[in-house]
Amino acid sequence: MKVVAIVGMTGAGKSEAARLFAANGFTRIRFGDVTDQEIKKRGLKLNEENERRIRELLRKEQGMAAYAKLNLPVIDSALQQKTDVVIDGLYSWEEYIFLKAHYGENFAVVAVWASPKTRYTRLTSRQERGLTREEAASRDKAEIENINKGGPIAMADFTILNESFLDDLEKEVTKIILWLRA
Repeated sequence: MKVVAIVGMTGAGKSEAARLFAANGFTRIRFGDVTDQEIKKRGLKLNEENERRIRELLRKEQGMAAYAKLNLPVIDSALQQKTDVVIDGLYSWEEYIFLKAHYGENFAVVAVWASPKTRYTRLTSRQERGLTREEAASRDKAEIENINKGGPIAMADFTILNESFLDDLEKEVTKIILWLRA
């Protein structure tokens, strides 16, 4: 069984890629669900400011691999059901190192890349979890500087350039799934 982590900056198309993996039989695990659950548990409003605060707080309290560690039982449970897993939104270098050490050759990383201009345009028109250009740029800076997001993108086993149409993303994801299952 394979564990595939989707990495990339906000608005690059990670969730779309993860959705396509799920449509091809992978169990989808969204690391950001941990943030959302913690925000709800604390009675906070779900917004960019609270999401950032909670992401950084969880990593400060539990280490930079917090999300990988917190999601490990969910990943292992899916693997025990004999299903491949796709992780939507692995972020930090430490998460990458932790999961690579745990799953070894059964762990692969897919980077989805889009330019800031393309990503910010997508994010400003997003119905759910939308951001202004300023919020998106601020989030980019915080994720690169505070949570070591660049490392997993640089070390990806596969990179998808996602500057155009959803059909193109789907073709690239399909190629990767076929390669992984070969």
